[in-house]
Amino acid sequence: MKTKILGIAMMMMGGIAFGQLPSTGVSPSNVLDGLYVQQHIPTKKVISYAPLREADVMWSKRVWRTLDVQQKLNFPLFYPREPLTDRMALWDIIKYGIEEEGSLTPYEINGESGFDFDGEFLFPLTSNGNPNDTAYQTSRDNLLYSTSTVMKIGEDGEPELDSEGYETYITDRSPILANQIVKYYVKEDWFFDKQRSVMDVRIIGISPVIVEYDDEGEVKGEKQLFWLYFPECRYVFQNYFVYNRKNDAQRMSFDDLFWKRMFASFIHKESNVYDREVKNYENNGVKALLESERIKNQMLIIEHDLWHL
Repeated sequence: MKTKILGIAMMMMGGIAFGQLPSTGVSPSNVLDGLYVQQHIPTKKVISYAPLREADVMWSKRVWRTLDVQQKLNFPLFYPREPLTDRMALWDIIKYGIEEEGSLTPYEINGESGFDFDGEFLFPLTSNGNPNDTAYQTSRDNLLYSTSTVMKIGEDGEPELDSEGYETYITDRSPILANQIVKYYVKEDWFFDKQRSVMDVRIIGISPVIVEYDDEGEVKGEKQLFWLYFPECRYVFQNYFVYNRKNDAQRMSFDDLFWKRMFASFIHKESNVYDREVKNYENNGVKALLESERIKNQMLIIEHDLWHL
């Protein structure tokens, strides 16, 4: 009898946890899909950064990285394409945090007074305490949904015509899916902390990127959707599982993945006097990758040289 009561209590706890953090392994129908209610990651707290003072930073460098989700090491960011009860793709977590929880603040790329491609967090999209505000919801949907112009088709399967005999078109809005995200841009600061005598790194921002198409289905180019402030993202990423190829019982969180640097990337920009990207002066693909490696190696050399200062 006690075992039965305990099992029911665990199911109820799992159902409550699922309503708040959809990564416990409990399905929406309140069925435990597994051996136990997964509690470690869904209730995990953020690990605080080591204290840092301005006087402790002897050297720092800001770089921007590209994470291509098609690279094998980055598959945990891209899959699953459809959310499961125990894990989601990174995009679905971001979308959930913005649209459902309201715990993430997106920073728009195209603001009223300019652009913010480098993630300076200039144009925050906030609800001002009213998530039901129509203007806020419209602006939010413009970031999370894609629009396209399609021909209006009648019940007979033929295009509908207006009063002048011209074909009519409507604007179709569809949600951006996880499999449409092709890259993530990451903005980070590398620094040498003389208090701890270590070279360390802090991720400052992250930005999802999609491929943009015109009305005829032709590729227009890549499009950054928005920036997210990564220290704020950590409080969301910490409670979602990342797939472990070796052991399903020892999964980590997305915050752990970024903390441990378990992703493949290349540097597409470093802080410089011209404020230019690598592609602006090395437009050849191979040369751009070599320049990325040069920047990375230069930071390693500086780390070694700091021990001789």
